[in-house]
Amino acid sequence: MPVLLLNLRDVPGDEAEEVRALLDAEGVEWYETKPSLWGVSGGGIWAAHDEQADQARERLARYQAERASRMRAERALEIAEGRAPSAWAAFRERPLQAAATVLGILMMLALVTLPFLLLGR
Repeated sequence: MPVLLLNLRDVPGDEAEEVRALLDAEGVEWYETKPSLWGVSGGGIWAAHDEQADQARERLARYQAERASRMRAERALEIAEGRAPSAWAAFRERPLQAAATVLGILMMLALVTLPFLLLGR
């Protein structure tokens, strides 16, 4: 019976490629399901055989721990070098979207606080 190894929802493309290559290198037979049209399923990478699932999960756990430490180190380096994306950089990159977001937040705050302001009279 197939065993889900990795849910592909919100998984970056490079990580999915690395997992596919890792499974191939480990000799694990696997297959992939694509995301559903309506977004109910994000797709996944499955082990075709139960016997290989435990081996694959152990190797994936080690890989994910290594990847996490590598990504944290890259993020720390970006922050140290001043290349890390910030809220201000996002605002400069898409000013209309950022302004619309700020306006939406202010409108929601006004809508939520309006009943309390009217009750105080």
